[in-house]
Amino acid sequence: MGSDMDEQGATPDGFYHEGSRALQDAFDTRRLADRLEEVIVHEAFTDRDREFIERMPMFFLATVDERGRANCSYKGGAPGFVRVVDEHTLAFPNYDGNGMYLSAGNVARTHEVGLLFIDFVGRWRMRVNGAATIDLDDPLIEAYPEAQFVTRVRPREIFANCPRYIHEMHLVSPSRFVPQEDCETPVPAWKTGAWVGDSLAADDPARDASREVLDR
Repeated sequence: MGSDMDEQGATPDGFYHEGSRALQDAFDTRRLADRLEEVIVHEAFTDRDREFIERMPMFFLATVDERGRANCSYKGGAPGFVRVVDEHTLAFPNYDGNGMYLSAGNVARTHEVGLLFIDFVGRWRMRVNGAATIDLDDPLIEAYPEAQFVTRVRPREIFANCPRYIHEMHLVSPSRFVPQEDCETPVPAWKTGAWVGDSLAADDPARDASREVLDR
């Protein structure tokens, strides 16, 4: 084989790597995998992608640090909080959280992200893999009340997944912690505990005794 191919026949920069190819060959799915890559994987957002993503009130975000250690987090907001800015750009805000910045810290160092969007009612899902950047002064920040910064993602692969194992679930009520225009956001009860009070950021809303406090 040529020097640009690994021993399983996948290019180093290709969609599949040696580990994927070995399992495909073990279960005779290489042809199917190649056909799926050919038919469903794309790198530019379509109108259908935009419609799906911008009506989702949540997604899961996977990142990786410089040592290759993975981290997965949940991101929620009002429908439309994730925006397809153009065919090569997706953006979402970072709201007040626990201050650990595990995902954002990984983005700042390695830029690698994987986003998973799931429609539990319609039973459909979509993956977006690509390179992300963080901008504390992104012009989109004005569109997101109380956002700390905006993360932008340039997709490398966009594709739908087989929905067969998605359990049907329905939204009972949206989170009251999602920031809204002209509405004071409550603070989480855990931030008002004595064990954490002296460690809060100087401008943390939980320091304001007049704020509404909610468990969840």
